[in-house]
Amino acid sequence: MTDVEFNSLGDDAAAGLGHVVDADLTRLTEVTVELTVEVGRTRMMLGETMSLGPGSVVTLDRLADKPVDLLVNRRPIARGEVVVIDEQFGLRITEVVGAERPAPSAAPAATGFTPELAPAPAVAELPEAA
Repeated sequence: MTDVEFNSLGDDAAAGLGHVVDADLTRLTEVTVELTVEVGRTRMMLGETMSLGPGSVVTLDRLADKPVDLLVNRRPIARGEVVVIDEQFGLRITEVVGAERPAPSAAPAATGFTPELAPAPAVAELPEAA
């Protein structure tokens, strides 16, 4: 067996692959993802949760005038304000989270939201209104 040596590609080679990565992303446009609008979160004891019923009000950790989070597959991608369109809720996006691509060695931008440190969202299935 013979030893094989590889030359280093360096940082410039990775930068030159940007157009290839963008071209490969076009294949993903037909992938279905789950979008969630998160109004807020709260924590409560299990006993409190079990006593919830019709008419109960759960106070969330977000003020009414603050933007809500748009999540794709449970990861925040944008913030916006809730709107009503033809009797349906919608979201007007006001900020895209992490729109700029940081350099690999750069510290993450201060967006006010740290997904790694945020508690997992509480997801509950609500019965549909009759």
